[in-house]
Amino acid sequence: MPAVSNKGQNMPESPIRKLVPFAEKAYKANKTVYHLNIGQPDIKSPQIAMDAVTNHSLEILAYTRSEGSEGYRKKIAAYYQSKNIPATHEDIIVTTGGSEALLFAMGSICDVDDEVIIPEPFYANYNGFATASGVTIVPVISKIENNFALPPISEFEKLITPKTKAILICNPGNPTGYLYSKEEIQKLAEMVKKHDLFLVADEVYREFTYDGSKHYSILEEEGMDDYAIIIDSVSKRYSMCGARIGCLVSKNKKVITTALKFAQARLSPPTFAQIASEAALQTPQSYFDDVITEYTERRNTLIAKLEEIPGVKVGHPKGAFYCIVELPIKNSDAFAQWLLEDFDVNGETIMVAPAAGFYSSKNVGLNQIRIAYVLKEESLITAVNILKIALQEYNE
Repeated sequence: MPAVSNKGQNMPESPIRKLVPFAEKAYKANKTVYHLNIGQPDIKSPQIAMDAVTNHSLEILAYTRSEGSEGYRKKIAAYYQSKNIPATHEDIIVTTGGSEALLFAMGSICDVDDEVIIPEPFYANYNGFATASGVTIVPVISKIENNFALPPISEFEKLITPKTKAILICNPGNPTGYLYSKEEIQKLAEMVKKHDLFLVADEVYREFTYDGSKHYSILEEEGMDDYAIIIDSVSKRYSMCGARIGCLVSKNKKVITTALKFAQARLSPPTFAQIASEAALQTPQSYFDDVITEYTERRNTLIAKLEEIPGVKVGHPKGAFYCIVELPIKNSDAFAQWLLEDFDVNGETIMVAPAAGFYSSKNVGLNQIRIAYVLKEESLITAVNILKIALQEYNE
């Protein structure tokens, strides 16, 4: 029998999706499952985007340009310029989600066995993208005790080798919700220029910042044209996860020229989704104001309820819509499976994302989970009450 590849065998399972079979069994047992495990917003997508697809005038569903349609890229550039990010349409390649943008970035700046330093915990699929690209992730650990702030630059510099090609951050962070300050971005910018590295910033949650905080992009920092690569997506910004439209942004022409070759190899991004995404750029600021108010209230309710549970420690997010929660258990994978298979409160249970999958270091985060606060407040309160009862029963 032919063998599958070592690369395929080494591809990590998604900590977010690997529990789906157990959730399906819970459904079949007529349990109600509160999904705290996945960042699928329950906010409605902008109607203007939905209408653009419904009312299209296409007669042929044709390829677009490999880098995305020029009209859409010009509108994306205008959006960035409104955020003080000096991008033009020639600095942008439209991708099939932020995921493809990350794959293009790794393929464009790294060879096999090159290294990328990433503060952990980080978005779990970075592990998968790195494995698929033959890239080695070198983690630098941020800790719940200081709310997952940027580790000292000296800790990064200890890890830099001749194989190091980039620093990768997610800002605001998935799974921590941490928002890097302007000063932290400036420290990273100084370091990558000093060591001649790329700084790749996954900025898909840019719009979601709280408590008066503001997002500071790596391309707002002067002197970063040669070093900065932004990863972006419409998935979270417009609650359009199924559109699968993202982009890679860089002022470095060699990066864009190289990434375009990867884009040409997959032909083009999806046409209808680009139509919807282009229309979504007309979404009024009031949409985001309402969403931010909603997420702020959800976050505050969630954190307050979690902190009432004995033995629980919670990170305080300043952006995105996730938080890391440390539980008084030994193994959150086993706990998450038990919640779905063997536990319920009056026919209700919860689904969480074990946090070990958001680390590349071994045996780290084993007692942590990620919670996405993408449910209504009443559902979050019910879910946390279920978690409290579950912890009591599990530990007995």
